[in-house]
Amino acid sequence: MSLNQVDRQILALIQKDASLSTAEIADKVGLSQSPCWRRISRLEQEGYIKGKVAILEPKKLGFDMLVYAHVRLSSHGRTQLAEFEELIQSYDEVTECYTMAGTMDFMLRIISKGIEGYEQFVRDKLLSLDYVQEVHSNVTMTCVKRSTSLPL
Repeated sequence: MSLNQVDRQILALIQKDASLSTAEIADKVGLSQSPCWRRISRLEQEGYIKGKVAILEPKKLGFDMLVYAHVRLSSHGRTQLAEFEELIQSYDEVTECYTMAGTMDFMLRIISKGIEGYEQFVRDKLLSLDYVQEVHSNVTMTCVKRSTSLPL
């Protein structure tokens, strides 16, 4: 399905504030409530809307350390790619994981409670795996921009 301008407006509103009611969205895009609800339902069914979440403030919850870690597996570790990916999915500290082209195999976005929390995560979880050869850490300092919005 191709998206028209109204669909894009609906998506922009929802990704900015998922707590908006259907009536509020309908009013902002110039539709009545029922057709707007049908469009939102269709966008959900077709996979344009994957879910609706609340974005929490990490620092309020004690998560003051954000690290991007680049992980390289050993040559024999290539056979454990699926195992590594499954394990990473189970680690709550890892909020994003990407396979990479280049010198490293994965890039992880890891959130922790201080440097001690990060060190414990690396030692107890990443480096305890025989096939993890290297972990290079990039510690963030100041967040200049944080957004989950896509440019529609």
